[in-house]
This record gives sequence, structure tokens and C-alpha cells, in this order.
Amino acid sequence: MTDMVYGAVPVQAGEPVLPKWWRTVDKWSLSCVLMLFGIGILLGLAASPPLAERNGFEPFHYVMRQSVFGGAAMLAMLITSMMSPLLVRRLAVLGFLVAFVALAMLPFFGTDFGKGAVRWYSLGFASLQPSEFLKPGFVVAAAWMLAASQDINGPPGRLWSFALTIAIVLMLALQPDFGQACLVLFGWGVMYFVSGAPIMLLVAMAVLVVAAGMVAYNSSEHFARRIDGFLNPDVDPTTQLGYASNAIREGGFFGVGVGEGQVKWSLPDAHTDFIIAVAAEEYGLVLVLVIIALYCAVVVRSLLRLMRERDPFIRLAGTGLACMFGVQAMINMGVAVRLLPAKGMTLPFVSYGGSSLIAGGIAVGMLLAFTRTRPQGEIGDILRGRGRL
Repeated sequence: MTDMVYGAVPVQAGEPVLPKWWRTVDKWSLSCVLMLFGIGILLGLAASPPLAERNGFEPFHYVMRQSVFGGAAMLAMLITSMMSPLLVRRLAVLGFLVAFVALAMLPFFGTDFGKGAVRWYSLGFASLQPSEFLKPGFVVAAAWMLAASQDINGPPGRLWSFALTIAIVLMLALQPDFGQACLVLFGWGVMYFVSGAPIMLLVAMAVLVVAAGMVAYNSSEHFARRIDGFLNPDVDPTTQLGYASNAIREGGFFGVGVGEGQVKWSLPDAHTDFIIAVAAEEYGLVLVLVIIALYCAVVVRSLLRLMRERDPFIRLAGTGLACMFGVQAMINMGVAVRLLPAKGMTLPFVSYGGSSLIAGGIAVGMLLAFTRTRPQGEIGDILRGRGRL
């Protein structure tokens, strides 16, 4: 009866999982993510040998590790994308609870690896950053609360999600990790707006964020140092931002040539936070524009597919995941060109980092699962009156 009303295409009974997945998944977004990972391996070949040499490893030690972590991330992405939205929600909420506890325990058992911010657990053979795994689970959990609040006699999901967001932001700010805190707050704000929040409430929240930033500037030397460096019109050429800015200028349109770049010998984070500077120097503006286009393609295609989705939970969760994916990439590249203060945020699927790669694979897998074509009436059917008998 539902199919007759909404004009849906019937699903073949007993259709195997893989053919059904391939028929319904967004192949363009999947291809873009795979290309981003391939570009990350290519740039890792250029950026990581100097660091490996300084640390006494084989030249391609970090490339091999990135390949292993990336392979696990791609596998996690594919498996997650094959799940139903209900299963994704259940596993995401469970994973969020585990990551939330891990984040809360960081001050007691975490380490800063000499970087001044306690963000990781040292596992000996690798490190684990709970905030990376927290983000996708948080988006799904908050979307579930926001969607439930729209039901008749539903719970106060908006209030619950806001309280949860503030708790996470405070824990991240205490590390300190203001970049991830802003990203979490942005993701919740987008979902809250899509769920029908009053615009004045969002304006009030923006004012509160600015006020919190002023408090952080006056109370955190780490935060103040980064803001002062960003506002200073004169860039010290011996700082990370100075090296990155010079590399981008030197690269021009077509780059200085493969393997000819010099920034990787100066930047300690050339393979992570400033990987885009390596791309700009060796391959020029051409590769940078390709990378930007790939991120834009994933975000825009996902949002277009979500616009046709009728389930409010899927629409909210997918929107939050897509926007956080795109904004994280924008923040990383914005820092490299001095449009934003330094935040220590990786470029998804391109930068080196086990936690970032695997958590990113899970997040994009959730997004692909939410944007798969399903045999249901689309929201446009209601607007056109096709949902009426």
C-alpha cells in the first residue's frame, strides 16, 4: 500500500547485499573519497621521508603506516555504508558513549606527546585521539534527539542535545582543543538550524561563542598565542605559518616539480596539518583546486540527496556529517593560507593520522549509508501532493 501511495520502486526480494549496495550508493561521492585517499598517499610519499629520516626510520615508514590505516579506514567506510540507517544509529550511539567516556578520562590517562595539549592515549605502537571518533557518533546521537523532539509528545531532544554539546565543547576546550570544539558546535548548530530553530536563537548563540572566545583569549596562553599570531600582519618566516605561506607562493600554478619542494624539510607537521602546503609547492594551484573540488563534490552531492529524504533523523544526521566533513577540510586549508588561526586539524583522508583516517572512514561510511537510495517516497512527493490518496 505504501508503494502504491508514494510511487516507490519495489525492491527485489532476496536481493544480495553487494548488488543492492552498489545500486543504491552514491558512486560519485565514493569515488571522490577514494581519490582523496590516493592523493593523500601521493603527498605522503613527498612529505613524510624527511620526518622519517629525523626519527631514524625507513624513508617510507609513515607512508606504509598511512596505507595500513587508510586500508582499515576504507574497509570501515564500505562496511558502514552497507548498513541500514537503524543499524548505523544503534552502533553510532554505542560508539559515541565509549568515545565520550574516553574523552572524559583523558586528563587522567592521556598524553600530549610534547605538544601542550592532552588529546591522545598512547598505545605504544600507535596513538588514539578520542575526539576524532566522538564526532560522527555525536552527530548521529544529536540528530536522533533533535528528530525525536519533533514527534508529538516527544522528549525535549533539543535541550538534551544542547546540554550534550556544551559538555563536549567544555571537555575539548580544557585539553585545549578549540578547533575540534568549534567543529562540534558548528555541527550541532547546522542540525539545529535544519530542524527548524529560530534564527534569533542562532544569533544569540553566535554572540555567546564570541564572548567565550574572549574569555578563552584572556585565560588561555595557548589560545592567545595563536590568535596573536594570526592577527599579526608580519609573519615570522621561521614559523610553521611562515614556511607554509612561502611554499604556497613558490608553487604557483603548476608547482616546482615532484620531489623538488623544500617546505617538507622545515615543517614538523608537513605530513599532517600542513599537507596542503606540500601539495601547493610541488604540484601547484592545479592540484589544490582538484582537492577542493573533490571535497565540494562530496558535500554538495550528499546535501542534494538528503534534500529528497523524508526521514527527519536521516536528513539531520546526514546534513551534520556532510557539513562537518566539508568544514574540517576548509579549516585545515584556511589555516595554511592564514585565513584562520592555527587549529591543529587534519585534512580528511589526505593528512597522515590513524585516528583521523579511521574515524573519517566511519563518518563517511555513515554519510553514504544515509544518502543511499531507498524504496520510499521522497519529501518532494509531499510538496507535489503525491502523498495524498
